[in-house]
Amino acid sequence: MILNDTTFRKLDQVLAGTDALLADAYPGDDGRRQPVHTVYVPADQFSFDTAQRWGQQALEAVQQRGRMRQLADLVLDHTSDPAYRDELAQLVERKLGTEPVEDLRIDFEDGYGQRSDAEEDRHAIAAAKQVAKALAEGSAPPFIGIRFKCLEANLRARGLRTLELYLSTLLEQTGQLPESTTLTLPKVTTVDQVKAMNDIAATLETGFKMPQGALRYEVQVETPQLIISAEGRSEVARVIHAGKGRITSLHYGTYDYSASLGIAAAYQSMDHPAADFAKNIILTAVAETGVHFSDGSTNILPVGDENQVNQAWQLHARLVSRHLRRGIYQGWDMHPAQLPTRFLATFDFFNRSLTSAVQRLEQYVRAESDGIMDEPATAKALARYVLRSTACGAADAAEIHQRLGLDQLALEHLASTGLVPQSAT
Repeated sequence: MILNDTTFRKLDQVLAGTDALLADAYPGDDGRRQPVHTVYVPADQFSFDTAQRWGQQALEAVQQRGRMRQLADLVLDHTSDPAYRDELAQLVERKLGTEPVEDLRIDFEDGYGQRSDAEEDRHAIAAAKQVAKALAEGSAPPFIGIRFKCLEANLRARGLRTLELYLSTLLEQTGQLPESTTLTLPKVTTVDQVKAMNDIAATLETGFKMPQGALRYEVQVETPQLIISAEGRSEVARVIHAGKGRITSLHYGTYDYSASLGIAAAYQSMDHPAADFAKNIILTAVAETGVHFSDGSTNILPVGDENQVNQAWQLHARLVSRHLRRGIYQGWDMHPAQLPTRFLATFDFFNRSLTSAVQRLEQYVRAESDGIMDEPATAKALARYVLRSTACGAADAAEIHQRLGLDQLALEHLASTGLVPQSAT
């Protein structure tokens, strides 16, 4: 053979750096559930039952103007079957009664403002106690944590004090760091701030006697310097890898970013061309890194007279559908009345292609073809789509497992590798 063991050993040496880069920097999706939204609540307004109250307020907002089915008629594609809209309306009502909030952030930053040190200390401790109570009573969302102040010079000491107080109280109340804990670092501008945050996390882990790497955090992309640095490169990609595995997600900040570009307030929105430019770069940067990506929020809330509410609902549903179609599976909600349109638009997005996705996966699992020959990369994408559908409640997991002949672990394996487990073949 011309290509022999010596050839391959040399090839392994030449490509050792590439192999290490791909394994370390681009490990692929790690199978973590990604919430469909993050709800922000000012720290002084949070309590253990906030998620349930938001769900009830969301239902009441719809009931004041009719029924969920009428809202579905208002915000969904009118070409869809009426029975389909009935089904979606029922699914959303059930969601709002059982898991109205998937991810909740107790806000000590923009939504909270500047308070005295004593007041913020009290709220940091109280927030942790209320989270512990919610966890004990089973009323906590799947993901919950705080957004503390940024690492800019005039705010970093206050923000990190809040973080330490919150964590110390939470650990005292629960005994260990809850798996649902999610921390958000806002207004990141440079890679050095991420490196500094890593050092802080490591110091807190040592002080709290936690395993190294236990404290992970999200980064908010709110400044143009992260999209294009002074050197003319994409700094956001460097931020991900500087996180050394601690960064769980990047969140786009609609209004801070738009304002930094000088966009007039009336035109600052999630669908502005400047926003799309930034988000396309972020989406590319997070690809295959295992880091999630979330869109931002709209500040047009469904409040006021009937016309204002209806227009806000239509806008919100359209923006949610828009970022889902662009491969961004999470966004922010700032008001309880945004929850119905969040879930209507999200459930509609998943259900419109769910039948086709499951059929294609059935053929892939059985190594059959009906006009479409999918490759492993496509099978991975289809499986992830199905997993997202079942995680948020848009589809019934047991029914899909039965159709595919795959349990949850096997479906997750398919989503991770594109390969059907041997036990299912």
